[in-house]
Amino acid sequence: MQFGLSESQEFLKDSARKFFAGECPSAEMRRLMESDTAYDAALWSKLTDQGYTGIIFPEEYGGVGLGKVELMLLMEESGRALLPGPFFSTVVLAGSVLDTLATPAHKKQYLEPICRGEARATVAILEQNASWNPHDVQLSAVNGKLNGAKFFVPDAATADFLLVVARSEVFAVDAKARGLKISPMHGMDLTRKLYVVEFSDTPAEKISSAAGLARAFDVATAALAAELVGGMQRTLDITVEYAKTRKQFGKPIGMFQAVQHQCADMYLETESSRSAVYYAGWALEENSPDASTAVSIAKMYASDAARTVGNRGIQIHGGMGFTWENDLHLYYRRAKASETAFGDATFHRARIASVVIDSEG
Repeated sequence: MQFGLSESQEFLKDSARKFFAGECPSAEMRRLMESDTAYDAALWSKLTDQGYTGIIFPEEYGGVGLGKVELMLLMEESGRALLPGPFFSTVVLAGSVLDTLATPAHKKQYLEPICRGEARATVAILEQNASWNPHDVQLSAVNGKLNGAKFFVPDAATADFLLVVARSEVFAVDAKARGLKISPMHGMDLTRKLYVVEFSDTPAEKISSAAGLARAFDVATAALAAELVGGMQRTLDITVEYAKTRKQFGKPIGMFQAVQHQCADMYLETESSRSAVYYAGWALEENSPDASTAVSIAKMYASDAARTVGNRGIQIHGGMGFTWENDLHLYYRRAKASETAFGDATFHRARIASVVIDSEG
């Protein structure tokens, strides 16, 4: 693999950073965060114009056809901007499930509108056991109808359709289908709205078996880790700037060795996470035998690191790091919410251990 980004990848990363800085600055992020759905049609249209809604999907379905490393770069910059709304749930999560599992006909029906920015979607996974393992799903369809509930479903209120993970199959459900009820839930990350989705004899269209779901979840998990890296970088940037300007005893606190050590540790955690994420993206793109392990390593490390970086950033800021006016606590909220999504560090350590044990057996 290349140990540096190519010229085109550097261009993508730089242009994405400028785009998010211009179209989703802190004030806009906060405006959307305080709305009911955190969705803005104008911003979504601009994301589509940039090609971001189809970034990794085939051109035949309206996508751009870039690779997984490019997705990691884009998600890193979206995490730096704390992008609100359904981009992750629609493009990264639902899009990856469709791209991995759906037939060409279903891709034409469901994936193409996503790529063109004409539809939003989400994936309903978690149940009362809150397990991210697809094997623990209990919901099932009888005669093409769903009964039961899914919890912590991201951006369900803005979705045109939902992909519902059942016991052994994945179904598509129209957001306006009979017997479908969507209710808001409280969540730690204010930029990403969560919902309970209840099904009562709700008609559903089978997309595929759930056999290949782990591959799609690996893409989403790696992308979420990349988003965490962007949040860590922004937390570090804010903290370093504060340390340069905040004065105690007549000099900037950044001149004190204790503060320097904290910032150095934040930098180490961020760069190490970035390396792990980039490798996971490369491994997924190349179908490397260790791709799933690389994803677990990236998510495991980034989950712990994002929490640590957030803790250190707030510690350096002192009490003002928790004030509503300071963006730092918003990044910390995202870090804590994303830490558990698609499995926390403990989940992925167990996953890595099972791979090692199976390979030795």
